[in-house]
Amino acid sequence: MSTQTENSETVSRGFFSRLRASPFLSELLSNRLAVTGLTIILFMIVVAVYARLTIDLAAIKQSRIGLQPSLAAPSGAYPFGTNLQAQNIFPRVLYGAWYAMLFGTVTVAASTTLGVGLGIIAAYYGDLTDNVIMRTMDVLLAFPALLLSLALVAVFPDEWGLWRAVAALTLVYTPRFARVVRGAALKVLEDEYIDATVALGAKNPRVLARHVLPNCLAPITVQSTLNFGLAILDLAALSFLGFGADPGTPSWGLMLSNGVKHGLFSVPSAWWWSFFPGLFLAVTVLGFNLLGDGMRDALDPRMREAVD
Repeated sequence: MSTQTENSETVSRGFFSRLRASPFLSELLSNRLAVTGLTIILFMIVVAVYARLTIDLAAIKQSRIGLQPSLAAPSGAYPFGTNLQAQNIFPRVLYGAWYAMLFGTVTVAASTTLGVGLGIIAAYYGDLTDNVIMRTMDVLLAFPALLLSLALVAVFPDEWGLWRAVAALTLVYTPRFARVVRGAALKVLEDEYIDATVALGAKNPRVLARHVLPNCLAPITVQSTLNFGLAILDLAALSFLGFGADPGTPSWGLMLSNGVKHGLFSVPSAWWWSFFPGLFLAVTVLGFNLLGDGMRDALDPRMREAVD
């Protein structure tokens, strides 16, 4: 028993030693802006998990007219004030962090998977396959992202709610990953060890999964991190325009929309209705942008020197 414990401790120490010795990690942690972004993201994750575990979604969706004051300014009882339905904005903003993290994660994961798969296949097989895939991606990239998202959202049923926004943004983001990964994969495929692997009889799936994909992880990681903030922002934008969350859903974009329509320009102004969800949205997107820039600099110092 003691031998097993010692072995596990040795493995654990070895893992953390390699982690501390990682050039990427040391470079990332030496970047103050990247650490700031990582801190913001971790804080938002904690807020999202806390809201999901402690806040009753059905309760914060219900109107509280007659039970609580409507459009009450921020106070000790209502830290973020209340809205026109007398709902406490504070728990709704916290629960909005859960929606942002959940749907943002699904959007980025789905678009990354599709884009990486298409990009690697286009680079590896080339010729007709490459032309068909990449020309299709070029067509999608020819449209402004938000305009294309609005067109795609209209195709999906209204019953899907925020999921239709996720589906639309997945299709919009896929070409970005496909182009980035295709370029990285083409560079990897020029290396001689790829030819040697094929000459030894390795099948195409093995070459792609064991040799090409691992060497494309750096641009994939950076693009995914940057797109995470963009996904959260675009999900909020679609909800703001009425093409995302259902009425009553504690989505930051929907709260911003309701605040602008009914509180921001009223007399007296109910500025808090849209201010706090907008603040959380801006800080979250800023966190992902800072972390993404820091990861880019750590993975490709030449890019940082070019920018400097």
